[in-house]
Amino acid sequence: MGGGNLRIMKKKLIIAIDGYSSCGKSTFARAIAKELNYIFIDSGAMYRAVTLYCIRRKFIGSGAIDETGIVEELKDIHIEFVYNPDIAEYETFLNSENVEREIRGIEVSAHVSRISQIPEVRYQMVELQRQIGVYKGIVMDGRDIGTVVFPDADLKIFMTASVDIRAKRRFDELKAKGLKVDFDEIRRNIVARDITDENRDISPLRKAEDAIVLDNSRMTVEEQMAWVRRIIEGKINGS
Repeated sequence: MGGGNLRIMKKKLIIAIDGYSSCGKSTFARAIAKELNYIFIDSGAMYRAVTLYCIRRKFIGSGAIDETGIVEELKDIHIEFVYNPDIAEYETFLNSENVEREIRGIEVSAHVSRISQIPEVRYQMVELQRQIGVYKGIVMDGRDIGTVVFPDADLKIFMTASVDIRAKRRFDELKAKGLKVDFDEIRRNIVARDITDENRDISPLRKAEDAIVLDNSRMTVEEQMAWVRRIIEGKINGS
């Protein structure tokens, strides 16, 4: 199709994009979803929303986490994605409040990996993700989408990039949103999160055996889109 638009393709797919933090997974997934006219689901935003709830309820503090309190209140945590036509994107809502900006802050980033390790939290989020994907036509990004949430996804992509490049991307993203951030702190947070994600007992970060690796350290979003168009065309036309 020579880099053309993919919307004419009829078969609905589940596209799972996993990988390390700050690799641009969400930006890439959003671009794919927009081109295919699919629903984009940022699974990480779900865990960030839960983390924000826990911070507000003071379940996180002084290096300790009140897991009992969190589990008891899971039933009170309602997360949904609402389409905002003004920006042509889905935004994260926590208990009917738009928290898209707040969940991207450094405080949430510092605690989200630990919250996501709580078995009851992961179970609830995975069930919600599967419900959203039941009719296909979705692009979902996260850490365990291709291995746990949708092991039978039609296309699995595993994204990676160097630590310094990921830290710079995260720094630029937060600074553009008007947040006061420190590059070294962001880099330390990314390194710590990599270690936590790779070594957690529940759904550790790993590449699915049938996933395609994309190292986008030196790639623009446009170059990534050209790369994925060829793959999606093969999935559609070869089936």
